[in-house]
Amino acid sequence: MTSRADMRELLRIQAADAEAVGDFLASPDNPFVDSLFDVLDKYGGVDQINRAADEAGRLESRLERLREERSPYLAGVEWLAEQRDAGAFVTLAEFRRGVLGADAATIADGQPAADGETVPFGQTAADEHAVTLEISALQFFPWLLAQARQAIAQRELMPGRFIRERNMAEQSRPGGDLLAVCAAMQVIGASHVESLDTRGIDGANLMVGVETIAGYFGGIGEPNEHVIDWVDEYLHYLTQYGVREVLNFNIGTILAAFVLRKLGVRNQFKISVFMGIDNPWSVLWLLIGARLLGGADGATSLSGINFSNSVDSGTLRAASAAREALGLRDAVRFEHHVTEAYRSIVRQPYERRAEVVEIAAEVPNISAEHEGGDPDVEAGRRHRSDILDYFISENVIEAAGAMEALERNYLDKHAALNHTAADLIRAGIGVKAASLLH
Repeated sequence: MTSRADMRELLRIQAADAEAVGDFLASPDNPFVDSLFDVLDKYGGVDQINRAADEAGRLESRLERLREERSPYLAGVEWLAEQRDAGAFVTLAEFRRGVLGADAATIADGQPAADGETVPFGQTAADEHAVTLEISALQFFPWLLAQARQAIAQRELMPGRFIRERNMAEQSRPGGDLLAVCAAMQVIGASHVESLDTRGIDGANLMVGVETIAGYFGGIGEPNEHVIDWVDEYLHYLTQYGVREVLNFNIGTILAAFVLRKLGVRNQFKISVFMGIDNPWSVLWLLIGARLLGGADGATSLSGINFSNSVDSGTLRAASAAREALGLRDAVRFEHHVTEAYRSIVRQPYERRAEVVEIAAEVPNISAEHEGGDPDVEAGRRHRSDILDYFISENVIEAAGAMEALERNYLDKHAALNHTAADLIRAGIGVKAASLLH
C-alpha cells in the first residue's frame, strides 16, 4: 500500500508540466495570447495603459472632468468633502462608545502607533481581524448622499467597501454618475467595485432572459468571443475613468484577468457571488491560479472572493488555511454575505450575522457584505429588495416611480451594516469603515 507521504509527493507540480504550460503561453503560435495582445495594442500597450489609468484615476482629474461636464453630481461630491473636513461623521471611538456604553472604558479606544499617536480602534493594519463593512449595491449617486446624511444624523458608520451592479454604458453617458461615484469613493476613503456590461446578458447567451432566468445558472458566462470583449470593455473603463476593480464570474475572464496582471497591467477583480464559490476546493483552484499567474512583483489581480450564500464556517476556515499557505492572506479578501436581497436569490429569512462574527475572530481579512436589509425589516416593506432590480434601467425605474422605494431598500442595507458593526464591536472585533470619514 502506498504511504500518504509517497502520495503527497505525487502531488508536486513537475518542472516539465510547468514548462509545458509556460511554453504554450509564451508560444508565438498561441491564438489566445495573440488576441489579447491585439486588445492591448489598441490601448497603446501595457505601459500606456497603466499611465492612462493612473491619470484617469486621480481625484483631481475626476473633479476636473466633472466640472468640464457641468455634472449635476459635482456639488454632491464637494458636499461630502466639506462634511468630511468639518468632522461631521461619527468617529470609530464615538461609535464604539455608543455601542458599549460604560464598558467602552475597559478597553482603550485606540492603539499606540509607531510615532506615539493613537490609531482609531479597528482602523489599523495591526488589527488583522478587523472586518471590512461592505454594502451592495450602490446603484445611484444620490443614494450615497442620502446614506451620508443619515449616517451624520444618526451617528452611523459609512461602509469601507461599496459594490455596484449598475449598467456601465448607462452610468458613463453624458450626465451619468460614474465619475461622481469614483470621486466620492476617494473623498470618503472607501474601495468600490464595478460590474462590466459584458456578462452574458447582452443577447449572446441563448439561455438568458427574464422568461428563462433558470438558464442563467446553467449557461452564465461569456460565450465565444466575449472573453476578449470583456477585456476590451475593462481596458476602456480603466484608461478612460480609472475604474480598476470589477466583478468577475467566468473562468475564461478570470484567466484573462490573471494573464493581464502577468503581462504588467495593474488590474484588479473580485469573484462575484454568481460564480458559485461554495467549497474550499474551488477557492484553492482560484488561489493556485492567482499564485502561478501573479505579476513580476508577486502581486495578483485577484482582490477578493465573494463566497456563495451556501458556504459555512468550515469552508472559510479551510479556505483561509490555503490562502495563508500560498502567501495571499493580505492580497485576497474573503467576502461573505450577512444579508441578501429579499427576493429572487435566496430562501428567506437569510441572516448570517452571528456566523460572520464567529468566523471573524479566527479568519483575517474578511468583509461582511450586506445585500439586503435585516429580514424582519424587509418583511414589513411594501417593496422588498429584489436582486432582479439591478438589471432595470434608470429610465424604467423613474417611469415607474420606483426610485424612492429602491433607495429605501438601500438604506435598509445600510442599517443592517451598522447592526453588524455593533455586533462585531460587542465581540471585541474591529471594523473597517470609510477611512477618511471615521
